Amino acid sequence: MASAPDDAGRRAESPESGAPAERDAAIPDDEREALETIAHGAVLTSGGVAGQRALIAATEFALARGLGPTAYGVYALAWRIAQLLSRLVTFGSVPAIQRYLPEYGDDPERQGAVAGLAYATTVGFGVAIAAGVWLAAPVINARTVTEPGFPGTMRAFGGLVGLLGVVMVASALLRAVGSARGEILFNKLLRPGARLVGVLGALALGYSVVGVAGAIVAATASLAAVAVPLTASVTGVRPSLRSARAEARRFYDHAAPVAMSSLGKVFQNRVDVLLVGALLTATAAGVYNVVLVVIAVAWIPLLSFNQLLPPVASELYASDRTATLNAVYGSVTRQIVTAVVPILAVLTVYGREILGLFGDAYVAGYVPLVVYLGGVFVGSAVGATGWLLMMTDHQYARMALDWLLAVLNVGLTYAFVVRYGLVGAALGTSLAIAVQNGIQVLLLRRFEGLWPFDRSFLIPLAAGAVALGAMYGVRTLLTGPSAVLAGSAVGLAAYVGSLRLLGVDPRDRFVARRLARRYRAALAKRLGR
Repeated sequence: MASAPDDAGRRAESPESGAPAERDAAIPDDEREALETIAHGAVLTSGGVAGQRALIAATEFALARGLGPTAYGVYALAWRIAQLLSRLVTFGSVPAIQRYLPEYGDDPERQGAVAGLAYATTVGFGVAIAAGVWLAAPVINARTVTEPGFPGTMRAFGGLVGLLGVVMVASALLRAVGSARGEILFNKLLRPGARLVGVLGALALGYSVVGVAGAIVAATASLAAVAVPLTASVTGVRPSLRSARAEARRFYDHAAPVAMSSLGKVFQNRVDVLLVGALLTATAAGVYNVVLVVIAVAWIPLLSFNQLLPPVASELYASDRTATLNAVYGSVTRQIVTAVVPILAVLTVYGREILGLFGDAYVAGYVPLVVYLGGVFVGSAVGATGWLLMMTDHQYARMALDWLLAVLNVGLTYAFVVRYGLVGAALGTSLAIAVQNGIQVLLLRRFEGLWPFDRSFLIPLAAGAVALGAMYGVRTLLTGPSAVLAGSAVGLAAYVGSLRLLGVDPRDRFVARRLARRYRAALAKRLGR
């Protein structure tokens, strides 16, 4: 008899009419665990990525104001080239770490060999890239901006590429063992933080653009020197080359095609940066760089959910749980769309005001910004297609696709830039992103039967249309920064209200409830309650 009140209480908390506990029971345990893991990583990462974007924006704001449009354009082109090269310097080591470190969880020696190969590969390519940039810098300058400060700036950033690669490998090791906080700290906060410190110090001392580049290199070198031993201590993975020969074939069989894919993606998604520098002016390069800084905010949801999706996907695929992987892929992709829609609405309505914060000259980037947002929407709406192809051992298919579209994109973007200027650069990249991700989602369906879409995706799109209308309404009443703040608040309220009215998917509700409960408990514990 004593148990009757407890049973009654449980029934009261979980009535038959779709109570939370009953709805959660309909979600398989392994799917719930995967969704909560990925969503928790996304929440942690979103804060880190938002902080990263804030640090990057602060750096670019200081440079745009401190150097002036022309010198900033020189910096922007050299910096973007260095970023492109940093995508190649690890030679596919980062995805290889994500693929094999979780699989070797019970074998520290093999994990150490993977880490050792990753570091050795990155350092070797870093040295080769630095030497190549040193020789090529005057040639690049002659064919692009033809500014006297460019060769020295580019040479300094050539040495930066390898250092960035070392930090990325250290962060990838943290990510592969499920340490979202550690990866966020190094890759999302300390790396841009070091750049900001270097920039502010150089500008305060009155350095030219070359001096600014040198200060960034020095700050990043200090970070790399700390990252390697600290990562080994935190993860317990000790980089070693003693067993590297036994692992090298499998490691490079995964890493090499990924590296070739990355090279293809440079020409596919970032040829716009090179063509703006080659065909337009240094000032145009600076304007386009600010557009990319603003656009980066819209990528936050996709990057955040992709934080822990690769190791989770790798584990599900290795254990042959494809149905669970497909369910997780669909839920996570819908959550990405739900998060990105209001960001796209704000940038579309208030893009001019946001660009104007960097200076009046940068408002010219508004139309390219809006065009670019189309590619961001498609790239976000299909989710982690690229990572899933790699985690399901279809890296060669992705490599072939990357190169096929890279060749097409170079020709199209060149024609677009010549005809339309900055708008053409954004159009070429946006089309490349859309086509790439569209084909990748079809390949996933063909190879593994993975397909994320259903009617539930229409709900955030409808809510986004309501939010867009609300923001335009506010814009007719207010102008300037006050319109951005008030319009964003009103639009977000309209968006959330529309979602509640139209109905949220049970899996999304489950994730929200579990995370809210988890964070309330953590907060209560911290407050000593």
